[in-house]
Amino acid sequence: MSEIRALIVDDEPLARHGIRQLLAAYPDVTVVGECRDGREAVRALATERPDLVFLDVEMPGLDGLDVIGVYGAERMPLIVFITAHQEYAVRAFEAQALDYLVKPLSEARFRTTMTRLHQRLSSRPPGARIAVPSADGQILVDPGDIDWIEAEDDHAVIHAGAGLYRVRQALGALEGRLDGRRFARVHRSAIVRLDRVREIRTCGGETLLVLRDGSELPVSRRRVTRVKALLEETRS
Repeated sequence: MSEIRALIVDDEPLARHGIRQLLAAYPDVTVVGECRDGREAVRALATERPDLVFLDVEMPGLDGLDVIGVYGAERMPLIVFITAHQEYAVRAFEAQALDYLVKPLSEARFRTTMTRLHQRLSSRPPGARIAVPSADGQILVDPGDIDWIEAEDDHAVIHAGAGLYRVRQALGALEGRLDGRRFARVHRSAIVRLDRVREIRTCGGETLLVLRDGSELPVSRRRVTRVKALLEETRS
């Protein structure tokens, strides 16, 4: 994964600032938002679709565990719980959290969390087939058949030839299961198989990818250089 999109959720401004400062040491991590409470977090999870969330356990209204319940455990990105109390550790790991950090956060302990994050992402086997629901149960979609994937509401839509497959999974989670040499995130809401790109167009300052099936997908400005480089590698 070339970029890890992170969301910070904590009702304490100093805590949010501290996490952001610690993340500054990791250039592959982009903070896509900060939330002050659980309700803001649920909205940001749906709109920003992060790959990782730093989630405070104790917050007014919806707490961190409530956020998982409201948003849906199966849709959650990787979770690092943040709290001032040790007693939530068991419930945190029952929620399959990547890690559990106790305030005040230390640089050394945070480094351990980030090492664990990178190990988790690098250990995901590329090319694994993706299970999607069907009327008869499940269909396994081979990554070799995928043209592109788009985020749509609370689902990801997989475009594979003439087939469209909806799966209730975050785009970042799907990206982590795909071979980074063959697929690229071109926009926060789209992943493209590189050898399906027919041409690149520039229209009014916007970069578009034209796929073999005629689909036109925008490339976000901060991803243009990397996407073009990957396409060059694919064609060489």
